[in-house]
Order: sequence, then structure tokens, then C-alpha cells
Amino acid sequence: MATDTAVAEHRSSNNGHGCCAKGPGYATPLDAMSGPREKLLYVTCLYTGTGREKPDYLATVDADPSSSSYSKVIHRLPVPYIGDELHHSGWNSCSSCYGDSSAQRRFLVLPSLVAPSLHKVVEPADIVQKTGLSYPHTAHCLASGDILVSCLGDKDGNAEGNGFLLLDSEFNVKGRWEKPGHSPAFGYDFWYQPRHKTMISSSWGAPLAFTKGFNLQHVSDGLYGRHLFVYSWPDGELKQTLDLGNTGLIPLEIRFLHDPSKDIGFVGCALASTMVRFFKTQDGSWNHEVAISVKSLKVQNWILPEMPGLITDFLISLDDRFLYFSNWLHGDIRQYNIEDPKNPVLTGQVWVGGLFQKGSPVVAVTDDGQPYQSDVPSVQGHRLRGGPQMIQLSLDGKRLYVTNSLFSAWDCQFYPELKEKGSHMLQIDVNSEKGGMAINPNFFVDFEAEPDGPALAHEMRYPGGDCTSDIWI
Repeated sequence: MATDTAVAEHRSSNNGHGCCAKGPGYATPLDAMSGPREKLLYVTCLYTGTGREKPDYLATVDADPSSSSYSKVIHRLPVPYIGDELHHSGWNSCSSCYGDSSAQRRFLVLPSLVAPSLHKVVEPADIVQKTGLSYPHTAHCLASGDILVSCLGDKDGNAEGNGFLLLDSEFNVKGRWEKPGHSPAFGYDFWYQPRHKTMISSSWGAPLAFTKGFNLQHVSDGLYGRHLFVYSWPDGELKQTLDLGNTGLIPLEIRFLHDPSKDIGFVGCALASTMVRFFKTQDGSWNHEVAISVKSLKVQNWILPEMPGLITDFLISLDDRFLYFSNWLHGDIRQYNIEDPKNPVLTGQVWVGGLFQKGSPVVAVTDDGQPYQSDVPSVQGHRLRGGPQMIQLSLDGKRLYVTNSLFSAWDCQFYPELKEKGSHMLQIDVNSEKGGMAINPNFFVDFEAEPDGPALAHEMRYPGGDCTSDIWI
């Protein structure tokens, strides 16, 4: 498995700037909501783990309804190595650089967890030699022009070797970001809120465990995380560790509210199937509480008697009004109003897959013993495969895009059909005023039909930035 970091060059007609002739992105999150409608999406696609000896690639999808190639893949950029496991992606510059007129959103950084052109590869040997880090995951640009990348372990897959890789604006390895002796116990995602001089990271698990598929015993063995790590920003001192306990097992995606003045955020805890709210207290320390809990379902014909929802991705609309998350195993996407962050209100739910949809051998059981299955519609004659995983919201909050690949080893374990038939990508129409969601029947990207065979589709990015890439300062 290669654990390099690829950098793809993106050329834009506005030189990577947003609506104004300043730095890239937008001055505020609310300004971003008035940005142009998305016409293209960059999607990380995988052959890793499918048995097809082809490199992973970055797909460009046409999202312009007026285009003749609408909802089609119109370009494919392969990475140089086989077995990269492309996962998340991030920009070299985003709205955190808005005040710098010399900065351009020009390069998409593609950490390799296991119609652009390929610009550079940060070789794994260089990263390991200078930092000891491996398994790069999340990339965020910094206002300084540097790029920060979370890494999940050392070259042997041990979690003890994880930390944060710092690249300069030319993608040269500068070293580790965190101070010596201040690495987290586990690595995964992170988000920073400069006005509160804080960065908080989450914790998936040890690569030597999760790369082999999910084994519940590994949780008991301490190979998966349940903590958040609070760092001083930007100097990288670990100030506090929050133990989320059993109600916060395997915390994955983490986001602050977009308003940079706010000291509130959320993290999606996959195995516990909870959304945990974290917040600053009066004494300046950080605390947490469960804000949303998805009940595990009693099931038949599955590997366990109960099935967690498995919250694997979430995001927050740019106006901080709505939170969306995906239940990868159950098969639904949920929308919550979070105008009162302490009391989220369910405002929308749509079923787009899952393990107990009609036609599946798995059956859910009500508390009084009645069997049932979810009713999942077909789209353009296609039965929906797998479960909802990565999600991306349009800047105006009216369209939610969704793919269904989590991680190749886990895809093959829980949804083996994805290995044979590949992923698909959907668009969900969103009522951004009162709440509510519905599948758009006119949009369906079928990755089963890819030229080199069915591929797995993961994270999505817009050329001009989005609510999961851009951070405001």
C-alpha cells in the first residue's frame, strides 16, 4: 500500500478566487452561500481492494443540468501508484487565505490512505524519513500558505506513530506540526478555529487494525479511538484530551460551526452512532455531550443481533442552520435543524440504501417482534447499492451529493456487491428553509460503467471550495 500524497492541479477561469478579486474563496460563510452553482465535482475513485490492478483516480463529474454530459464522468486523472486508497482531499488554499490576494486555489491535495493534471507526488519515503509519519488522511490549507495533513500511523501501521504532517506551499515536507511528545493516541480528522486558538482532532484507529476490515474484538483490544484531542493553535501543544466513553466510540469526522466566532462543534462517532457536541466552558477548557443518538436496530440474518447506524460522515450548512449525516449500515441520511445546538431537531430523512432494504436477506425487527425492511426507491432503473457514506452540500444548501464507499476493506466486508458493481453517486434535493429531502431522479452517476471496470467512489469537492474544505478565520 502506497502512502504518498498526490497533488492535482486545478485550473479555473477565475484563478481560484471566489466572487471577489481578493484571495481564494469568500470573506464569510454567508458570502459563500451566494457563490455560483456548482458545475463540476471532483470525486476520489478507487480500484484498491477491488481486485482490479489499476491505479486509483480523481474523477471529474459534470453537475450542470444544462450540459449534455450532465451526471456523467467527463475526465479521469489516475495517480502513479497502484494501491493508494485515495480517501479525503483538500485544497492548497481556501477561504482561510481570503485576505491574501497572491494566494490561489490551484492544487487539490490527495492524501493516499493506504480536468486537472497531476502536479506533484510527495513521496512516502520522504515523509517517513523526515517525520516518521504514514497513512495520510485529512488535508487542510492554512492562512500561512502551508498545508496540514493528519497521518494515522507509522509505516508499520502502528497508531503510536501518528501525528500531523506540515507541507509548505510548494508541497515540500517541513516536518511535524505538533510539538515533540504531543502526538495524539489515534489520528483521523481535524478542524481548527483560530479565533479561539484551538484545533481539535478525532481518532479512528490503528491502521494495522482497520486496514484488515472491522473486527469488534479490536475495539476491546484498544485498537480504536474514543477521544478528542484539543491543541493550541497554531503552535501545536496538546492542551486537553476528551474521553468520549462508550457513547463516543470511533469518532470520525469533526467540524466546528462555520462562524469563526463560535466555540461549538460536532463530531460523528461511528460505532456509537452518536453526534457529540463539543464546546468551550467558562474557564476556557473544553467539554462535550451527546447531542443526537441513533438507536441500534434488532436484526435477523446478520453477523450481530443488533445493527448500529454507523455514522460515517456529516457536514454543517454554511449558515450553521442544518446538520446532515449518513448512517452507512442503516441506509438513511438525516437532516437536523441545529439553530439551537443543544437541542437538534430532526427535519428530514431519506433512505438511499442500507443492509436491510427490501430484497435483502437482512431483516430489522420492531420492539414487539415484527419484521420489516426499508423501502428504498430505484433511480433511473438502478437498484441502490451499499449505504450512504460521503456527503457534500451545495454552497446555497439546496443540493446534497452522496457516494457510498467508506474504505475498500470495509466495503468488501459489509457490502461485497460494491466490489463487483462499484459505487454510484446521487443528488438529494434539500428544502433549506423548512427542512426536508428527496432524491433527485434526474441525477445518477454509475461507477459500474467505468472504462477500467467498476470503481469505488468516495469524497467530493467543488472547484471553488465547499463546506467541508473551507475554514474561515
